[in-house]
Order: sequence, then C-alpha cells, then structure tokens
Amino acid sequence: MVKFGFHVSISDSIDMAVDRARELGCDAFQIFTRNPRSWATREFGEGEPEAFRAKRAEAGIDSVYGHMPYILNLASPERGVYDRSVASLGTGLARCEALGIPMLVTHVGSHLGKGSELGVGRVVDALDAALGADDSGVVVLLETGPGSRNGVGSTFEEVGLILEGVAVGDRVGVCLDTCHVFAAGYELRTAEGLGATVDAFDGAVGLGRLGLVHLNDSVGGLGSGRDHHEHLGLGEIGLGGLGLVVNSRLGCVPMIMETPVDERRGNPGNMVVARGLAGSV
Repeated sequence: MVKFGFHVSISDSIDMAVDRARELGCDAFQIFTRNPRSWATREFGEGEPEAFRAKRAEAGIDSVYGHMPYILNLASPERGVYDRSVASLGTGLARCEALGIPMLVTHVGSHLGKGSELGVGRVVDALDAALGADDSGVVVLLETGPGSRNGVGSTFEEVGLILEGVAVGDRVGVCLDTCHVFAAGYELRTAEGLGATVDAFDGAVGLGRLGLVHLNDSVGGLGSGRDHHEHLGLGEIGLGGLGLVVNSRLGCVPMIMETPVDERRGNPGNMVVARGLAGSV
C-alpha cells in the first residue's frame, strides 16, 4: 500500500502537526522544524519534543520527515551564506534527532553562475561538514531541482555526483519531487516516458537511495524550469501521469503532497484524489 501524506503546519506547537496529520488521514507527514524563511531558530518549548514523540507514537505514523528552510544554499560560492547554510543544516539535524524524525529534506541550492562543477563540490563539502559534526544518524534527503537557472541537483547525474562524493554515503539519500523533475525535463505522462525517467534515476542515483517522493502536479510544462506546484490532476502532468507515478517503482516510498490550498481544492480533496490513483493503472 502506498503511504500518502502532506506537509503540515507546526504553528502554536510542533506537536500540533501530529494532530493535523491525523485529521487529514495521513499515513506519513512532513514538517518544517522551525521558521522556513529565517536563519533564526526558536528553541523548543518545555516538553515540546516529548509531546511530539508521544502523539506520533499514539497515532502510529512511522513515516515522518523534516524539511529545511528555503533560504539554505549549500551550493553557494558566497562564504557568508554558505557558512550559515552549513550551520543551519547542523541545527536541522539536531532538531530532527530531538523529535525522533529519521530523515531531513533539503533543497540543494544555486551555484550563482559559477558553474555546475563548483556547485556540486560545494554541496559535497557542506554535507561532509554538517554530517561530520553530527552523530544523530538522521539521513539528509536531497530534493531534486526544477531546472531553474544556476540550480544544482536538477539532473539525476548531478545528484549522483553529489552522492558519490559524500564521505558518509549512507546518511544521504534523495527526495524526488514530481513537479520539479517534470519542470526539469523528465517525462512522467506516459508509461514509456516514466519508465525511461525511472531507469535514468536508477542508473545515476539508484532507487535504493530514494527516501521520499513529493507528489505534486505542475503549473509549468515539461522542461519549463518553473517551480510552481498544482493540485493533483489540475496541472500539466495530469491524473494519467500521476497515476503512473503512484503505481510505479517510485511507490515503494511514502508520497508527500505539497499542493495548494485554495478555493478550488484543499488538502482533503487532494487526499481523495491521491488514494484514487493507487491501483488505477
């Protein structure tokens, strides 16, 4: 059975995320462990990590993921941003350990026009520095990019190079985002196209390194480079393509939706659509 869930809010208290996930009928869920748009980190309130762990155990939800703030840039050639990004990743690892979260998703970043080779090298060094100073065992999942200008990690080959270069390879995996890979030029809408995409991923990265799928439709077309998520079935990938994804070899890991909440549809509606896709092909 494919596990489905959402990225849920941590507002008021982190343990409230478990309540929100249960209300949505999630088999898995993802959270920011702190403010996603700031370098600052609020300390946990008294008993907050313990409450999160207790509620999660009561809910019986084993598949929980952390997500790093958006401002991180592990590929940056700028020393100040780079150092803060490495330190922030270290903080993220520690917070996941405190919460009992085994995997932490991060965007890879941008080389800012300095070239892919430099960007890949910076990411490898950043991961080595953060993981080398951490003994938590939390696994970092590199999120595939949408093919935006100067972005690192939008091709499976670049992701593979990072994984090959990291010293502690068993603590780094991959989160495949369907919107991102489609925007980066990987076909998902036909059985033949998806098969070629999964084969390419397996060859460059390895399906054994896949830890999570972000199941999102895409506002932008194939190869558009646009990171703009859409409700399941209402975008350019469509229900047919997403159904192929859900029922493919990618369905061996949980699938988290990062879809909009607007007048057209909310999270409950997207959950109904997702569950309807399982077994549809």
